Amino acid sequence: MVLAAAVMTALPAASFGAVNVAIGISVNTPPPPLPVYEQPPIPAAGYIWTPGYWAWGSEGYYWVPGVWVMPPTAGVLWTPGYWGWSGGAYLFHAGYWGPHIGFYGGVNYGYGYTGHGYEGGYWRNGAFAYNRSVNNIRITNVTNVYNKTVVVNNVNRVSYNGGNGGLRVQESASEHVAFNEHHFQPTSNQMAHEQAMHADRGQLASVNHGRPQTMAMSTVNERREVQQQRVANGVRSGQLTPRETQHVENREANINQQVRADRQANGGHLTQQEHQQVNREQNHVNEQIHNEKHNEQHNEQHNEQHNEPHSR
Repeated sequence: MVLAAAVMTALPAASFGAVNVAIGISVNTPPPPLPVYEQPPIPAAGYIWTPGYWAWGSEGYYWVPGVWVMPPTAGVLWTPGYWGWSGGAYLFHAGYWGPHIGFYGGVNYGYGYTGHGYEGGYWRNGAFAYNRSVNNIRITNVTNVYNKTVVVNNVNRVSYNGGNGGLRVQESASEHVAFNEHHFQPTSNQMAHEQAMHADRGQLASVNHGRPQTMAMSTVNERREVQQQRVANGVRSGQLTPRETQHVENREANINQQVRADRQANGGHLTQQEHQQVNREQNHVNEQIHNEKHNEQHNEQHNEQHNEPHSR
């Protein structure tokens, strides 16, 4: 199923409007190659990995990080969305939950999504068993694991099917059957995840040139790891000194506490208003970081000037 379109246009940013319907469109503009990233550790038993993908918004393509999510019910697997060339346009076919994996364009998203099916695990007696060879399993309370070597023949970063330079893969008979099974739409957390990334300019391909600011996340709405990584990068680049990180981390912890409270009050995810509030708080943190850096440099210069006569 596809949307008919005669003009170049951008449909609403959310790619989750309806299951099995292509709802993102970019005429003659394929999505960028898939970025290379490491899968974060599974947060707890029961989560299933959903790979990252390029979504389309009002300012072009933006990266939605891969993330571990809880499925809507036991026994279902995630068929990733994919971009496909049809009728003179690249159309996005939304992902969905179902008992079997359907067609996702032959795109090798990695971590079990080799282009056909899913090699990352399967349901066994009402519990999900994880293939340790393709999943990042570090915590000890995930015990339902096995090891199966996965051979990947499609080793490339092409992110779309058909068109100029796209994958030449067609739907198999079993994938067609899976497409027609009963499906579940993406969960509310998945939809909130995509919307949050749409609001983050660091995820825009036009800004990051194919290297998104955040490529993968452990859980939806996760902030702490991203913030700590940003602080560490700031120290290495000279934007922050080790002395400043403690102050920054204290403020980050306050934001994380507010995020958790907001989540609990809103059924596990943030409203648009709450996202805006968190963004305002984050901007305030960034401004304070800048001011602290400026003040520290000023103090160091003052101390050098003050101590210079005494050293002669």
